[in-house]
Amino acid sequence: MTTIDDIEAAAERLAGHAVRTPLLHAPLLDALAGRRVFVKAECLQKTGSFKYRGARAAVSSLDAATRARGVLAFSSGNHAQGVALAAQEMGVPAVIVMPSDAPDLKIVNTRAYGAEIVLYDREREDRDAIGEALAEERGLTLIRPFDDARVIAGQGTCGLEIAEQAAEAGIGAADVFVCCGGGGLTSGIALALEARAPRLRVRPVEPEGFDDVARSMAAGRIEKNARATGSICDAILTPAPGKLTFPVMARLCGPAVAVTDDEALRAMAAALIRLKIALEPGGAVALAAALFRAEGDGDVIALTSGGNADPAMLARAVQRGFD
Repeated sequence: MTTIDDIEAAAERLAGHAVRTPLLHAPLLDALAGRRVFVKAECLQKTGSFKYRGARAAVSSLDAATRARGVLAFSSGNHAQGVALAAQEMGVPAVIVMPSDAPDLKIVNTRAYGAEIVLYDREREDRDAIGEALAEERGLTLIRPFDDARVIAGQGTCGLEIAEQAAEAGIGAADVFVCCGGGGLTSGIALALEARAPRLRVRPVEPEGFDDVARSMAAGRIEKNARATGSICDAILTPAPGKLTFPVMARLCGPAVAVTDDEALRAMAAALIRLKIALEPGGAVALAAALFRAEGDGDVIALTSGGNADPAMLARAVQRGFD
């Protein structure tokens, strides 16, 4: 089980490497939502995503001999880029297993960070099995995208920042909407806030049709998604919540929210126009929930988790924002 001590240790290792991303506020978003909306802009993190935190925390926790053999990750792009950059910074070989339908920008960027890329078909092949086989064959250390205690601790450093920044902004109590796939970021932030700002309640946000976390929390057991594709929110399409992340979310999180692809596009447009930040669809679902799905009139904090959108997707979002 990841603890607050693990998160604080990860924060020490990340100091001077990860960006302390800003907590943004725009009155025009408040008017749209009917409440104060604050945005934790993890899209401004290194590699354009919060994933760098967990990747750097995990790679930096390895001893020198283990690092020298190399690391492996499987990801649709953001975890891939985080691991690739963290490995490059520390002189560690990296192999990344990516779905063949991942956005071209993410594949290009991951390769630019020096990683070897292995593509697979997410409809027909099992990325876990591919990753585990490569790790055993080459002696690589597998860094899972969310169900890894070291990664959860790294993502939890974002929660430490939210606690500090909320206090600075005078936010006493709020729902904290978090873009959620397998739950590494969601559970890490929930653990950090439990210890540092217990009046800030994490709420997972997923794409409609891929609400495995919501269904799992309602059922009290891990539920799987019936399909692997079918939403523009590729970055957070995971088969099911993790064995490590689910118990944390079940214990600490408020009700999960599911948003439509159209709402994600509208949130992308609002972020670009009002905050001048670019988001990818999966990185915009928490903002979509804050703008279009939140109840009551209390403050909300939305974490924008990634900004690695293809230009065509950004153009589509802008057009939707002006429709």
